[in-house]
Amino acid sequence: MAVPGDPPNGTPEGIGGGDDEFRSEELRSVVFDEDFVRAARLQEFSAQERMGEHARAVRSRSIWSAGGGSGSRTSTPGRGARQGMLLVLLIATAFSCAVYMGLRNPYVPPAGGPAEPLSSTVVPLAPAAAVPGGRPADLYANSPAADYRVGAAGIALPAVRRTHHFTDAQVITALSIAKDYLVQSSLDPDILAGAATRPVRVLLDPDQLAQFDRSMTSPAGDGRHATTGWLVRFDPGTAVVADSRVRVRGTLAFEEVTPDVLEVTTDHTFVYAVRPATGAPAAADGASLFTVRRELRLRFDREDLNARRTELASAYVMAGPQACSSDPADGFRPLLAGAGPTTVGPAASDPYASGQPRRTAGLCGVLAQPTTPPATTTPVSPVSPAP
Repeated sequence: MAVPGDPPNGTPEGIGGGDDEFRSEELRSVVFDEDFVRAARLQEFSAQERMGEHARAVRSRSIWSAGGGSGSRTSTPGRGARQGMLLVLLIATAFSCAVYMGLRNPYVPPAGGPAEPLSSTVVPLAPAAAVPGGRPADLYANSPAADYRVGAAGIALPAVRRTHHFTDAQVITALSIAKDYLVQSSLDPDILAGAATRPVRVLLDPDQLAQFDRSMTSPAGDGRHATTGWLVRFDPGTAVVADSRVRVRGTLAFEEVTPDVLEVTTDHTFVYAVRPATGAPAAADGASLFTVRRELRLRFDREDLNARRTELASAYVMAGPQACSSDPADGFRPLLAGAGPTTVGPAASDPYASGQPRRTAGLCGVLAQPTTPPATTTPVSPVSPAP
C-alpha cells in the first residue's frame, strides 16, 4: 500500500530505499545544536512576521549578531561575532604598527645629485719681522700655540644632537669622517712631504676625484685646482717638518642644509716646526714655526655617510710666513729661520695673457707678530725629542 508522498507508480527500480538509508547515515553525524543554529547566516522569520505585507521568508544575519533576530540575545557572543571582532582587532593592530613604524623611520629622501667641485682660496701670509729660529719645543712654548694640543687630540668633536632628518648616529658619522679628513690631510707625514695622496683621496666623493687628481698632477691657482686647497703640503725643495708633533686647535660645527644633506664646518689652526730641506743637516736650533689656518666646508648625503666619504665644498686657507711673490698652489714654501720681512708684493698678473688667470692674484696677508703667552701657575710639560 502506498503512503502519502510516494510516486504514483511506486519507487523506480535502482533508486529505492537505499538513498534514504544513505541520507540517514550522512545526517546522523550532524548535530544541530544551539551553536550551529545561531551560527547560521540565514534566519527564518516567524509566522507572524511573514504575515506582513511584502514580508520575506528569511533574513540575513550579521556576523555581529549573537542570537536570533528580534528575540533576546544571550550574553555570550556567537562564533561569527568572535571571528568578526578578531578580524577588526587584527586590522587595527596592523594599522597601528604601520603608523608607528612610519614615525620611527621617516621616509628617506633619495640621494642628491653629483657633488659640486671644490672652490678654494689660498692666501700666503708675509712676515712683518725676521722669522725667529730655535728648538721646536722652545718655539712652541713661546708662541700662541703653547697650550695647543698635539696632533689629532686637538681636533675635538662637538656635542652631538640629531637634526630634523638625520639621527644622532648619522651626525656622529659625519663628524668622525670630517675629523679623519683633517687628520689625513693636515697631519700625515707622507702627505706633508708630498710623498702620498691616497689617504686623502679615499675619503672623497667619486664625483670629485677627477678634480682632485688634476690638482695633484697639474696644480693651479685658479680657485679649483690648488693642491693646498685639498691638503697641507710643503715644497720638498724648500722645507721639511722638524717635529712630527704638530700643534692643533680649532672647532667643528654641523647643520642640516637640506633634508638629505648634512654640512660640517671646520676651523682649525695647525702649527708646524719646519727646517730647511737642503744643505747640511739643520742645527738643533735652526727650526722655525709655520702656521696654517684651514676653514673647510664638508658635505654629506646618506650615500656618503654609508660609504664613509665626504664632498669638500670649499676651503679657505691662510699660511705663513711665506713670500707674497710665491704661488702656494702646488705647495707651501716657508720663509725659514732668520729670513727678514718681505716688502715684495704678489707675482705680477698679466690681464692680456691667454689661458686660465690666477684667481688669487693680489691676495696676500701680513702674518701677525707672535706674542709670548702669559705666565700660568701650571708648568708646561717638557716635550721629548721627536722620534
